[in-house]
Amino acid sequence: EVVVVAPEVTMHIKPSKNFVMKMYSAPYTQEEMEKDFKAFLHTSFEEGTFLERFLKVYEGMKKVGNMSAACCEHLLQNKELIRYLEESKF
Repeated sequence: EVVVVAPEVTMHIKPSKNFVMKMYSAPYTQEEMEKDFKAFLHTSFEEGTFLERFLKVYEGMKKVGNMSAACCEHLLQNKELIRYLEESKF
């Protein structure tokens, strides 16, 4: 049995009949995630000096990284899912 653990808000992981999906809540909506990701991509291709572009991309990466860290925190706070993972020797 293949078990995939993923947040309810995700761009890439979708349920499938080939595996069991265990989902947990995320601290943001699908719309917020997509908006932030699109803004990050747009910023990556803006014109400007190397330093201006670098700083914009860096800020975007920090924002995306903070979203990922917050999502991981939500996973670790989900006692029911953590208990399931421990009991199933995930």
